[in-house]
Amino acid sequence: MEILYHNPGIEAMIESIMDFQTEGESRFWTEPLYHFYPSLDREYTARLSLAERTHHIESVLRNEYGKIESALNEKTDLYNKEWQKRKPQITQALSDAFELDCGGLFNDLVCDVSMNPVSPRFLQERRFEVFWLNSERGAIGVSIHEMIHFVWFHVWNRLFGDDYSEYERPSMKWIFSEMVVESIMRDERLSSINPYFPREHGGCVYPYFFDMKVKGSLILDLIEDMYNRRDIKGFMRSGYGLCLENEAEIRHHIQVSEAS
Repeated sequence: MEILYHNPGIEAMIESIMDFQTEGESRFWTEPLYHFYPSLDREYTARLSLAERTHHIESVLRNEYGKIESALNEKTDLYNKEWQKRKPQITQALSDAFELDCGGLFNDLVCDVSMNPVSPRFLQERRFEVFWLNSERGAIGVSIHEMIHFVWFHVWNRLFGDDYSEYERPSMKWIFSEMVVESIMRDERLSSINPYFPREHGGCVYPYFFDMKVKGSLILDLIEDMYNRRDIKGFMRSGYGLCLENEAEIRHHIQVSEAS
């Protein structure tokens, strides 16, 4: 496994940011931008048309980029060095978790070090993003989360023979894949180098999963039990079955949480 961290440039960053500032998007996805860039007035921006909003955000962020470009490039170098230090133990932990040799997989991953506080991934492009304000350890923690997804869907696709287009938000396959990260991350080789792993430090899954219940039980507890009692392919089948059986309840919980 290999990751190259790089600065994708302000144009790519703006495009990524605006993907989460569209009409009808929930505050869960739009709000982080205004938290980290207080020079953007959320109330003012909300009154603008989409075209005006795009122009305004672009203008503000271009100005911000000019202030941070050097620091962002320095962070990029630090992330690359930290990854090389941590790569062997991460690769082995993921090999064990997914019951295959990950050493020869995904040796061309690219990570955009970005101004976008939301960190999307692009499975088929073998690319993901990390917010530039992360520490070196924080960037590695986010990267482990994303690498779990790359390997997860590699194994999943070989098991189910479906299409990568089915793995994106808001499909149930995407939702289930986001739930499982905490169980896989519990491996000491991964959790010990991820500063976000403890829930009190933010956690490594979306916080709306923490109190989500199905069948009267916390869903992450049910997922954890399944993960510990089955091989990875059996876990994929049984865990996804649980999600499908309770899809309406799961989606309702997410909808309410994202709107609050």
